[in-house]
Amino acid sequence: QVQLVESGGGLVQAGGSLRLSCAASGRTFSSYALGWFRRAPGKERECVAAISWSGTNTYYEGSVKGRFTISRDNAKNTVFLQMNSLKPEDTAVYYCAARDTYYSGSYFYTGFEEYDYWGQGIQVTVSS
Repeated sequence: QVQLVESGGGLVQAGGSLRLSCAASGRTFSSYALGWFRRAPGKERECVAAISWSGTNTYYEGSVKGRFTISRDNAKNTVFLQMNSLKPEDTAVYYCAARDTYYSGSYFYTGFEEYDYWGQGIQVTVSS
């Protein structure tokens, strides 16, 4: 069983930065494709960033492109989401997700149903 634990959320003023971390258990972290999702009040959960197991392919949702960066450190079994130039509309609960790809292909995944494991979520609040 894989466990994912997010950290780094909190309250920040508009224009500020936060760095989310997600630490994973499991011996095969390097084979996981990883994603960051968010759910804002009254909205559907959406994928904001994703990264392939190899780290060579990444995805960003349009509204965060150029402001957010996803990265991974396989030695630390951790995936990061660096969030800069934060806006009030970035306020949401953020979730990390993992899918074991068994090193097949080098794809990112953006669909909720494509992931096997989820963190408990962490609140990010951006004040105006």
